[in-house]
Amino acid sequence: MRVSWDQVFGWRVQRQFVDPWTEGDAVAVAERLCGIQAQVTSAAETAVALRRSAGEPGAVVAALGEGRLIKTWAMRGTLHALTPELGAAVLSLMGSARTWEKPSWTKAAGATPQDVAALVKAVGEILDGRVLTRDELVGELIVEPRFQPLETHLRSGWGSMLKPLAWQGALCHGPNRGTAVTFGNPANIIPEWSGIPDPDLAAPLVIRAYLGAYGPATPEIFNNWLTRGFLSKPTVRRWFSELSDELTEIDVEGRKGWFLTDLLDELAGTKPTSEVRLLGQFDQYVLGPGTGDTALLPGDHRAKVSRTAGWISPLVLTGGRITGTWDLDKDELVVSMFDGAPVPHSRITRQLPRIGRAIGRTVAAVRSA
Repeated sequence: MRVSWDQVFGWRVQRQFVDPWTEGDAVAVAERLCGIQAQVTSAAETAVALRRSAGEPGAVVAALGEGRLIKTWAMRGTLHALTPELGAAVLSLMGSARTWEKPSWTKAAGATPQDVAALVKAVGEILDGRVLTRDELVGELIVEPRFQPLETHLRSGWGSMLKPLAWQGALCHGPNRGTAVTFGNPANIIPEWSGIPDPDLAAPLVIRAYLGAYGPATPEIFNNWLTRGFLSKPTVRRWFSELSDELTEIDVEGRKGWFLTDLLDELAGTKPTSEVRLLGQFDQYVLGPGTGDTALLPGDHRAKVSRTAGWISPLVLTGGRITGTWDLDKDELVVSMFDGAPVPHSRITRQLPRIGRAIGRTVAAVRSA
């Protein structure tokens, strides 16, 4: 089967609730997007609000507080909000890479694989029925002399030492206590938590979810999205091969990739769109396929989207392609279109009330950068 990129992007726009919006809640959006990056809480709220008919911030924090979403270090080691079932499956695949057993990780963190195993056990005992701040958790850990040399890494806001514990199901983020991050055991604070499954059982769920939002894709693209390529390439190819009855290889203007067979008719029936839509910073629309996908984001404009310190700019989409970025200056929305293209003022101006509701502030006008 052959399709055009215009069809693919038109399908992704619809599939990811960019246009039309969904009447579903934050859980429905997180499930469809295969997780929502939550390094910056406001960005996660914007991603959900811009996809919902009732587009106001607060839905993600509410779902996390109710345990209907889990916040943890997932894809690429970054914080995401995920449904419990998908979260457990993603953590299983992240953990299967065993990155904490690599010499480079041990050298950087100063912790051996045996230290990590001991931390998993100790944290499991400390968090049994409790939710603690980072300081409280680390304070109890370093009572044990073995963990005292790891204190600096344990207290780091980057969570490098805690990520392997999350991938093994020992902890996840709990509700913030004021401005302090907290941690709990997912078995205690996530009602639908069923534990970390075997990777071979988890892989089909994650692959289906990923292709259902960002297809078509190859095993390599999936591996880069999930772990930045740390998973064994033969293993990932085997997981795709074992799903062969559910996948069809399609051709998109010379690029081949796997697509869910059940969704082929939906893709074939998609008409290209010319609509202009705005998405916020760190949006899954670009993080799913990756900023290196030149069909979605022209390579000479990548640096405008993927900026220093891992910052991902808010996006302007035209027909599902990334054609510019935007920012806020007081109550003005400032648009930078690629290649000197004119700013579609009237199309964007119509969206200002919705953008304002989604980010929780007044946006009164549009201007060119």
